[in-house]
Amino acid sequence: MDFVSLDFETANFKRNSACSIALTVVRKNQVVDEFYSLINPQVPFNQRNIQIHGIRPEDVSNAPTFAELWPHISPLFAPNKLIAAHNATFDCSVLKNTLASYNIASPQFLVLDTLKTSRSYFRNFENHKLNTVCAQLKIQLQNHHNALDDSLACANILLYQLKKFGVNDISRFIKSIQ
Repeated sequence: MDFVSLDFETANFKRNSACSIALTVVRKNQVVDEFYSLINPQVPFNQRNIQIHGIRPEDVSNAPTFAELWPHISPLFAPNKLIAAHNATFDCSVLKNTLASYNIASPQFLVLDTLKTSRSYFRNFENHKLNTVCAQLKIQLQNHHNALDDSLACANILLYQLKKFGVNDISRFIKSIQ
């Protein structure tokens, strides 16, 4: 299966405040590429968010804005491309709202939420947070809330599920985002 896993970290509680992004590219069930960037969100940071991910305003002061990054990563979000995220509702909302804040049209793509697949497949887990699922499946997650580590962990969760349950069963979780 080919897909891209996505993870954002945000500067504050608003969904248009992306301060980092990571993409893990999977082709034929193999991780073939990774992308990570800090983002200058051009909005204030919230102390709680800083405590979660450790990214500070001074870390992003010279980083590109999302509008500057978008031309480089937008081909990964083309129609019929599959994007996976753990809690895709959050990450897709960050993408949509961040694009809207720059008056950039939001693309259509397919999405699979590994939070939802994990809830369905692993009902006996204590919870279905990314770090819990990784621990239960023995998937490495070194720096939780580092977008690149989280993106790779999400990709590995989906790869685990594909191997265990098959692409036909997983496909019932895929939906189109607009």
